Amino acid sequence: MSFQLSDEHETFRRSVREFAEGEISPHVAQWDRDHHFPVDLIHQMGDLGLFGLTAPEELGGAGGDFTSLCVAIEELGRVDQSIGITLEAAVGLGINPILTFGTTEQKERWLPDLVAGRSLAGFGLTESGSGSDASAMRTKAELDGDEWVVNGSKEFITNSGSEITSLITVAARTGQTERGRPEISAIVVPANTPGFAAEPPYDKLGWHISDTHPLTFDDARVPADHLLGERGRGYAQFLATLDDGRVAIAALAVGLIQGCLDACVRYAGERTTFGVPIGAKQGVAFQIADLAVKAQAGRALTYQAAAMKDAGVGGKAFKQAASIAKLYTSEAAVDATRIATQVFGGYGFMEEYPVARFYRDAKILEIGEGTSEVQRILIARGLGLPVE
Repeated sequence: MSFQLSDEHETFRRSVREFAEGEISPHVAQWDRDHHFPVDLIHQMGDLGLFGLTAPEELGGAGGDFTSLCVAIEELGRVDQSIGITLEAAVGLGINPILTFGTTEQKERWLPDLVAGRSLAGFGLTESGSGSDASAMRTKAELDGDEWVVNGSKEFITNSGSEITSLITVAARTGQTERGRPEISAIVVPANTPGFAAEPPYDKLGWHISDTHPLTFDDARVPADHLLGERGRGYAQFLATLDDGRVAIAALAVGLIQGCLDACVRYAGERTTFGVPIGAKQGVAFQIADLAVKAQAGRALTYQAAAMKDAGVGGKAFKQAASIAKLYTSEAAVDATRIATQVFGGYGFMEEYPVARFYRDAKILEIGEGTSEVQRILIARGLGLPVE
């Protein structure tokens, strides 16, 4: 499977890089300090067409491929991870479930504003006691006449409480299967629904610019036609969504590695000790060379998986490629920030340099969209091992 980017992809990469360096880079340090979610920037990203990359033209999108989305996420993540995850979650977790599983009426109702970047949507799966374990999910939705009544809570939900958040797709228990297991369904809950609340934002280690909240549902009522996809198929839908999301997170991680590499090359050429640039010293040069290897290897794994997605290669092969890309790049990104901070020395510990922000932002990449441990389980299963 080829993962060579086309000339069109490279041209698109340059346009996103120019946007990121011109519109994000000058402000990102201040936004990070203030924990400011830049709504105006989100609208600019919408005008650039970033939220509609994979949506069809009849819904206002570009009708493009998944690889283009990964390119955009990588280039935004190269400058700032918070902005990169905002795009990744908005498209991969907000738009794509509706695009993939929604009815024509649901798509026409909710997608135009999301695709245009006028609003954002969240993806409500994780709870305090459940993530990958669907049987531990406690949020419930009961059908009362022609309405779903949702009760429960969700944790760590991105794009869920901003001033332009329009809806959350929520995984909830809607009954019990014949085998006695929870029946999980996906239900769309608009942001203005009485009984639904986005609680105060988290005080996070990193991703200070992104919008992340716990959510509560207290007899939140929505029409029966807000069921997304088939009843009882919600968890399977979310798992399919997460496969795509793992590749997108890999692209975000590659952006972080590349950002560290770029910063280190510049710094090592400018900073002198004992009369020579530190980049002339093998101890530093070898560390930066390792960053280049991580960036190239991570990019190859990521775009190979993206090419598989675009070619319609699904099933176990795509799942395996997605998990491998996510596992390698997320762990490589954490290593890259450690190396970059070491190259910068004492300055790497100062918030005035981007490597300090990268260091804080990196760790979540090993946790979100399935932890490193989960990825190893999935990879092992894909190899035929009887992993529990």
